[in-house]
Amino acid sequence: MATQPRPPLSRRTFLTQAGVGLAAVSTLHRSVAQGSAANSRIKLGVVGCGGRGVWMLDFFQQQGGFEIVGAADYFPARVAEAAAKAKLHGSQTFTGLQCAEKMIAKGGLDAVAIISPPYFHPAQVRTAVNAGLHVYLAKPVAVDVPGCISIRESEVIARKKKRVVLVDFQTRANEFYREALRRIHAGAMGEMCFGEATYHANRLAAKAKPGNAEARLQNWVFDQALSGDTIVEQHIHALDVMSWIMKDTPPLKCTGTGGRRVRIDVGDAWDHYALLYEYANDVGITFSTRQFDAHGETGGINNRMFGTRGVFSSKYGGQVMIRGAGEAFYRGGMTNDIYKAGAVENIRAFQELIVRGDVTNTTVAPSVTSNLVAIMGRIATRQKRTVTWAEVMASKQMLQPDLSGLFA
Repeated sequence: MATQPRPPLSRRTFLTQAGVGLAAVSTLHRSVAQGSAANSRIKLGVVGCGGRGVWMLDFFQQQGGFEIVGAADYFPARVAEAAAKAKLHGSQTFTGLQCAEKMIAKGGLDAVAIISPPYFHPAQVRTAVNAGLHVYLAKPVAVDVPGCISIRESEVIARKKKRVVLVDFQTRANEFYREALRRIHAGAMGEMCFGEATYHANRLAAKAKPGNAEARLQNWVFDQALSGDTIVEQHIHALDVMSWIMKDTPPLKCTGTGGRRVRIDVGDAWDHYALLYEYANDVGITFSTRQFDAHGETGGINNRMFGTRGVFSSKYGGQVMIRGAGEAFYRGGMTNDIYKAGAVENIRAFQELIVRGDVTNTTVAPSVTSNLVAIMGRIATRQKRTVTWAEVMASKQMLQPDLSGLFA
């Protein structure tokens, strides 16, 4: 790490210049990436070595199809922990705000797993696909509309280069969610009437005492620009299921309110939201969320959808089913282990897609849509007005955190 801080490259500048100067890097990686085959392990670099990143590293190793050859994170201590787990040497570890770019530029990778704060995702994904790498990407894909569009464009580049991009949503990998949604889309519940989505949870603990740039980065989940706000970074799980139910067709408009009244000791992200999403055919879906102590009141990630012939009911970590008479009924099952099992299944699928050469990248488009749905809710509440989908898609606002004082 450098001994003197210097201003980091802004994301706006990076996204503008992302295609410049990467041709040589792309050529360097092409022969490596094309070497992946059924009888060889995929050389993987992990970007983001916080709690979830190190946790996921274990699953990549246990899956058997990957060899961890690089670890990148701003914080040296986090990289050291990942390096110890993966038995990496110093030249395979990278720190600083440009840690992902440094690791990719060095070469020797087939793929990257990007598990960094969402603000960095668009630039890191663009660097990876321009270099000819497969990408495993944590949700949410971006914190603002331009970032979502960048991810969409990066997927097009990846497909042209015959590279896989997979976004890690656990619900979409779960057998009971998948079967229930298949039945809904086949008409089992009849016409949609209305629905509700909720994500009620107690607050998360701060990772560092606020007061400096590194603490802001450690507490990124509470920072609107780094995380996209709670509605984008966490509550997107419920909104993604809502969007999935509606066949990933965008809502027409959104109205809502929210605020930051209980969790006020760290960051600027809001701690509650209450929204109404309006879809075609007069279908309304309410969404509410909190991230503070509710004094014993039950919470969770829940979705319900009411149709003319049945009712879909799901709890992340609980029962998924369709209530209804005759063929509408689907018993479903429990999803107790979904947080781990979904990640394991997505890692397995990532390897299989690479080996098969399947670059349809079917997880990207719906993940971008649900990300935009979450951003729509944030825009509507922050601007205190009804927002249309067309207005959301026209947004040029790019969230920019204060990263001054941090090392590049």
